Amino acid sequence: MGQYAGRVAPQERLTYPEHWEADVVLRDGGTAHLRPIRPEDAEALQRFHLSQSPESVYLRFFAPMPRLSERDLERFTVVDHHDRVAMVITIAGDIVGVGRYDRVDATEAEVAFNISDHHHGRGVGSVLLEHLAAAAREHGIHRFMAEVLPQNRKMLAVFNDAGYEVTHRYEDGVISLGFDIDPTERSRAVMEAREHRAEASSMHAVLHPGSVVLIGASRREDTIGRALLAAVQGSGFTGALHVVHPEADSVLGIPAHRSLDDVPHPVDLAVVAVPGASVLEVVHDCAKAGVRGLVVVSGGFAEAGEEGLERQRELVRVARASGMRVVGPNSWGVINADPRVRLNISMRAGTPPAGHLGVFCQSGALSVAVLDLAARRSVGISTFVSAGNRADVSANDCLQYWEADDDTRAVGLYLESTGNPRKFARIARRISRSRPVVVLTSGTSGFSRHTTSRAHHAPPEAFDAMLSQTGCIRVPTLSRLFDVAQLLLDQPLPEGNRVAVVANSHALADLVADACLANRLSVVHGPVAVPELSGPGEFGAALQAALDDVTVDAVVAVFAPAVLAHTSEVADVLADKTATSRQPVVASLIGYPGRELVGVVEGARRVPLYDTPEEAVSALADVVRYSTWRRRNLGERVELADCDSEGAQAMVAKVLEQHPEGIELDPRRSAELLRFYGIEVWPSLAVSGPEDALEAAERLGWPVALKTTAAYLRHRVDLGGVRLDIADAGELSRDVVEMTAQLGPMGGGDLVVQKMSPAGVACVVRTVEDPQYGPVVSFGLGGDASELLGDLGHRIAPLTRVDIADMIRSVRASPKLFGHRGARPVDVGALEDLIARLSCLADGLPDVAYVDLNPVVVGEHGAAVLSATVHLRTLARHDDRRELGALT
Repeated sequence: MGQYAGRVAPQERLTYPEHWEADVVLRDGGTAHLRPIRPEDAEALQRFHLSQSPESVYLRFFAPMPRLSERDLERFTVVDHHDRVAMVITIAGDIVGVGRYDRVDATEAEVAFNISDHHHGRGVGSVLLEHLAAAAREHGIHRFMAEVLPQNRKMLAVFNDAGYEVTHRYEDGVISLGFDIDPTERSRAVMEAREHRAEASSMHAVLHPGSVVLIGASRREDTIGRALLAAVQGSGFTGALHVVHPEADSVLGIPAHRSLDDVPHPVDLAVVAVPGASVLEVVHDCAKAGVRGLVVVSGGFAEAGEEGLERQRELVRVARASGMRVVGPNSWGVINADPRVRLNISMRAGTPPAGHLGVFCQSGALSVAVLDLAARRSVGISTFVSAGNRADVSANDCLQYWEADDDTRAVGLYLESTGNPRKFARIARRISRSRPVVVLTSGTSGFSRHTTSRAHHAPPEAFDAMLSQTGCIRVPTLSRLFDVAQLLLDQPLPEGNRVAVVANSHALADLVADACLANRLSVVHGPVAVPELSGPGEFGAALQAALDDVTVDAVVAVFAPAVLAHTSEVADVLADKTATSRQPVVASLIGYPGRELVGVVEGARRVPLYDTPEEAVSALADVVRYSTWRRRNLGERVELADCDSEGAQAMVAKVLEQHPEGIELDPRRSAELLRFYGIEVWPSLAVSGPEDALEAAERLGWPVALKTTAAYLRHRVDLGGVRLDIADAGELSRDVVEMTAQLGPMGGGDLVVQKMSPAGVACVVRTVEDPQYGPVVSFGLGGDASELLGDLGHRIAPLTRVDIADMIRSVRASPKLFGHRGARPVDVGALEDLIARLSCLADGLPDVAYVDLNPVVVGEHGAAVLSATVHLRTLARHDDRRELGALT
């Protein structure tokens, strides 16, 4: 086995595939490092082999093998990374698992694993299988085979539980297995479930520690370490609390240990508050002590320049390689308000009230504001994470945890960047089906400052599109985040957008109704205005009538009393009437005593209160949109059987090998690449004068179009860059002469001839691989609608058919596709198919930095791609397609 000779040259095969390296999370939440094997691993591999039990060795090799021979070590560690591939998983530098495949023919390989006896049950084999399968697919292998002894139940379970369709055959005492490794919906679901469980478990270890050690606590009152210790101590932490101090006998009455070695083990979580230059030494000590998680509040890392950035990278490398997760550095802390834990690692005295909102925050200053506003609004927190520089633990990890946390019913995120955009979009879309996610960002400028400057990039609207596509609720202010969170936590979700308005003033009722219409809410009951001097009884009766109306999905109640004393009585009425209502109720009780301190009316079901009626309506509209998205069938991701993704990947890799700095493909190679995904670009022929223009027209067929190839002129009819519907030789000859003379001085003298497409609607379809947003697919109608007015729809690949239909219809000019003002409708189905194909290309080829199909003429039958621009560049990116469960 494994003697298959591939077509790749030996020197190419031996190139170390650095992009296969990854930090991974295991089943119990511990971290490890996965990488291709190297010749220098021979000694470590021998140590691994010698540590295995005789039974494990027999199960792997089908024979006793007390020691690996020199020949075996060379065979196992010297591979070509193409036909013979091996990967190892290491923890603290020690090998804990080995997986390998050997190609047996063009599309099949034999696979085998060896997992450390000390790490069984941690999911090491499953992670290795996923990564080996991804590597194999890169090299055209689509099927794995394995031979397993019947008593090797653990390895049989790895194969059977992987989500692939496994065939079994028993012969001569050995079970032969076979399975296709191309991703399916089931295998993706299995891998995502494994990733979810592992990452949720890793965050559970950080947020539910049984023991905490604070390193850097000081006896001085004006220090961060002392403030952190006081916060943990004051929160009533239910676990064991330790302090490391090189000199003091105790800090704040807690006995101090001289070093981490003296602390009783095990230690789940270490809080590091020492100067930045000393952090790495502490992290090494934590690794030796078997600490599971770190909260690093120390600064002086990436925010301090290149030297700090290198120190931060080393911090993460050491921590992950040793099985630890890191919150920070430059973190403001973590909080778990669960009465069973009562953990407050922050510089805020007192644990926030326990509740059901999970909060993630990158900024320290915003962390203070978030917790202060939560207290003033009476919004209880389940858990809170301040990620600081977000070197390791990110919003993605927290979302994984909160999806599995019964105490978290809604999530609030403050983001400055998304880290791995593909992974964020995938996880957010899934968690939003069960828990609403409310997102506040630092604005477009906050994202753009993390983005490298380049010619082609996604517009700021792409981030809004990603959040909308994934069901997240984007809010413009921190106050609005809590406006929405209060409603989500305390009231049922609305079943539609039909609203009742109840007020005690005609002016107020009209104001609320106008606000509803502006937010695309339909007022179907009222607006009802009881007399201004009405008391709580009359207002309550009007409210009850609205709640009894079966056509009403939500109620907005506003009360501005002529006599202040009525307000608290109206609050009692609200609490009573809404205790069991099926509809959500939002209210603005103007002049309600204590409004600045309490954001709800307490009762069997808390009613959220807002300073103004407009704020109440805005929050309700956000929740209505979320509820509508949640009820929709979002469809399955687009899968196209006739796409040759491997051929496309091979072409891109070959071009980038020759042009590592990136390149814009010429028209011929652009068309060749697009053809792998079933996208045909109409041919055009370059011409230098009237004679070859006439010859080109005869070859392509009349009528024709004459265009310049200059990028800034080729779509501009108004500037003379295009002449259309040329029907005869005389007209074409004149046009060639005139355009050459007119455009030549402007650099537009290079011309092409192309057959005229049937009449239709000109459109633009694009994709951009953006480091912050991921693969962004954009659509708009050609001309001023998209170029001048920015009337474009955006979505993040991979797309579903529903995503594609929504994107097309989100464009304000889209009625032109559907028969606007008596025009014939065009073939929108063909347009949707084209976008689906470009989506698959964008998802499958991250090194395709930019594709512009412009124009695409959509006619009554079909869509013609008349021009295509393709730019390739190897981007520094997180490739979430290749490795589920890799830490990013």
